[in-house]
Amino acid sequence: MKKLFKFIGLFFKGIWKLITFVRLALTNLFFLASIAIIYFVYFHAQSEAPTVPTESALILNLSGPIVEQPNYVNPMDSFTGSLIGQDLPKENILFDIVETLRYAKDDPKISGLVLALGDLPETNLTKLRYIAKALNEFKASGKPIYAAGGFYNQSQYYLASYADKVYLAPDGAVLLKGYSSYSLYYKTLLEKLNVNTHVFRVGTYKSAIEPFVRDDMSEEAKESASRWLSQLWGAFVDDIAANRQIKPESLNLSMDEFLTLLKKNDGDLAALSLNIGLVDQLATRQQVRSELIDVFGSNGEDSYNHISYYDYQPTMAPSFSTSANDIAVVVASGAIMDGSQPRGTVGGDTVAALLRQARNDDKVKAVVLRVDSPGGSAFASEVIRNEIEALKEAGKPVVASMSSLAASGGYWISMSADRIVAQPTTLTGSIGIFSVITTFEKGLNELGVYTDGVGTSPFSDVGVTTGLSEGAAEAFQLGIEHGYKRFTQLVSDNRNISLTQLDNVAQGRVWTGQDAMKFGLVDSIGDFDDAVSLAAELAEVENYDIYWVEEPLSPAQQFIQDLMNQVKVSVGIDINSYLPPALQPVIKQVSADADLLQSFNDPKGHYAFCLNCMVQ
Repeated sequence: MKKLFKFIGLFFKGIWKLITFVRLALTNLFFLASIAIIYFVYFHAQSEAPTVPTESALILNLSGPIVEQPNYVNPMDSFTGSLIGQDLPKENILFDIVETLRYAKDDPKISGLVLALGDLPETNLTKLRYIAKALNEFKASGKPIYAAGGFYNQSQYYLASYADKVYLAPDGAVLLKGYSSYSLYYKTLLEKLNVNTHVFRVGTYKSAIEPFVRDDMSEEAKESASRWLSQLWGAFVDDIAANRQIKPESLNLSMDEFLTLLKKNDGDLAALSLNIGLVDQLATRQQVRSELIDVFGSNGEDSYNHISYYDYQPTMAPSFSTSANDIAVVVASGAIMDGSQPRGTVGGDTVAALLRQARNDDKVKAVVLRVDSPGGSAFASEVIRNEIEALKEAGKPVVASMSSLAASGGYWISMSADRIVAQPTTLTGSIGIFSVITTFEKGLNELGVYTDGVGTSPFSDVGVTTGLSEGAAEAFQLGIEHGYKRFTQLVSDNRNISLTQLDNVAQGRVWTGQDAMKFGLVDSIGDFDDAVSLAAELAEVENYDIYWVEEPLSPAQQFIQDLMNQVKVSVGIDINSYLPPALQPVIKQVSADADLLQSFNDPKGHYAFCLNCMVQ
């Protein structure tokens, strides 16, 4: 009997080993097959590089957000996004778009430009204006620009207005809603959750903390926001009115005026857009293709000769270094955080290392710091500013080029530059500082959970479960006041503005570039090109190359990033599809606010951040 049991045991043990072997073999085969498929797809895509075989129109079919700097996406983030049905959007680098348009302008194989911007999300006006500059250069070469769309959001239409002819679908619309600055406010929610929010700030207009301590926007914040929102909208309207040769008043309608016009057009938004001069022709897709075939010729496939923006870029001949001099460009885009951080945020140590790299490079004669940031950690901002001071001491001029946003910490890292260049629609200033500490002792007590013990110093009992004593709170406030005095003193010293004068423009108040120049916060109005030219002038060099100083990706990271751009995997379910559509914007905003709080990592908890600079 024992032998029988032993035989049965050995039999099943053998079966289990066989199953394990087969399982491992199949897993390994699946893994190897996946690698082979990925390898084939990737290199097959690489080997079939597109060409421009005949004279064609370039289709500017931008899809996804326009950014200052590409973000390296963690492969697991990309996979997780695909798993839940949320593929990460394609990013379009602002400078790549402009470079491509300028290259196409002189390319004999490109006979014109078609703006097909249906997948372009809303974009800040400052970035759009830089692209518009390249569109005007393209038109000046004598090549035509056409815009075609079923619906135009505000940003899409802004670029479309630079076209020689704008088509709109007969059932479409131009959707201009204006600019706004709205936030969710959590004061009552936090009170219901028995969460204590301890706020320490300096600056009458420093409204970054208002969502945690109010249920509405303060009058001071509304006053500040109304000013710069009106200036942004005025610039938007003036640009479109000039492009379309219409009166600005036709774009600044009251609700009653808009309804009167809409009634005259029987509720037809497309007809209204045509009649007030926003578009040139209402046409179906078939009609648009037919007219563009007449202009650019037929490709034999019921369309005109064309090549898309993404297919055209690989055909552009690479540029090679021709000068012994470099103007280095360091991009600071995103919230400013302490330490080393990935792209998409501004790591104090990361950006400082790039600036130090430029300082130690003998070929670099000057540096342009490109800033697109609402601020963040005061400590990290000072780490970056110290490197700018070191560059100046090394005899290398520094020019700060402000993009859409260079406020609070974004201004902190800019103020020590030899020159600050901003666009009229740049948002800057917001010179103020704050700290927010949340504690949960009240909520825990309600649940019957208490904290007790002993400590060795007055600060030993400070924590998220114990709260803040009056003395600790006073110490935090004194620290914030010292940080604000340091901030304003640095601005005063670097910008040669008296503290008395500065007090009138500081206090956390936000300004557009045109206002900031009046107050002496910036030196001149201009774009990125102007900043580079100014840097070369300060360095006294005429011939130079632009050198983008970036933290290089490892070969493995670069391969994975390129791979993710080539291969899209979508094997999951879109979680958002299970949420009521009306709630999706709210969930998105709450998620963004939560992500923002997670980015706050200043060692002392001191932040120079502009929350209400986020334009909608």
